[in-house]
Amino acid sequence: MENVINDLVGYNKLKIVQNNNYFNFSLESILLPRFCVLRNDMKIMDLCTGNAPIPLVLSQYTNSKIIGIELQKEIYNLAKETVKINALEDQIEVINMDVKEVLKSYETDSFDLITCNPPYFKYLQSSNINQNEIKSIARHEMKITLEDIISVSKKLLKNNGSLVLVHRTERLSEIIELLNKNNMEAKRIRFIYPKEGEESNLVLIDAKKNGKIGLKVLPPLICHKEDGNYTNEVLNMFER
Repeated sequence: MENVINDLVGYNKLKIVQNNNYFNFSLESILLPRFCVLRNDMKIMDLCTGNAPIPLVLSQYTNSKIIGIELQKEIYNLAKETVKINALEDQIEVINMDVKEVLKSYETDSFDLITCNPPYFKYLQSSNINQNEIKSIARHEMKITLEDIISVSKKLLKNNGSLVLVHRTERLSEIIELLNKNNMEAKRIRFIYPKEGEESNLVLIDAKKNGKIGLKVLPPLICHKEDGNYTNEVLNMFER
């Protein structure tokens, strides 16, 4: 299937280049950047950027330079085209690179904010892997692990800089353990629920490098109403 150009939901002037043979951007790619605490003139890096939905949304709320890192060449090409058609080349730079190699190109202690919507699932021999390798690498920790992401982020971030992650709720205890191992402190957490009355399936986490102890658990974020439509809070996140 050829590449297609879609509207970035709710952001009428933004377009995103996708290919259904790979994967399409998800709601988390809107929720994560809207969870970030932003200001102007930050230095921001988005790890596992995919076709760059997170940098796109961030660009609407800050004038900061944003670097997106994407390993898979096919997806990197989509991201490059996405940035180009939105005329955001002066603000967003996308690089085809393994996250584990980033420290060879960028200085330690140099970023204010790192965002990441990583592969959610551990990779085991028994894992139910999609035959499409590009989809599998995006979903499973085949090329990078949660520990890799947190370790690299800790080195890249300035003191008190933030790593903002979205991940599976079931892995929260592991995430906090790895953050602490890397001298990072979870400061804000928000649980995401598909519908009211259902269990949380995703969680947003804002962790600070060498941050002081003190965690805020924010009100629950419920994505869908009983009729399947987005809740008003989610719809408001689509508005600029």
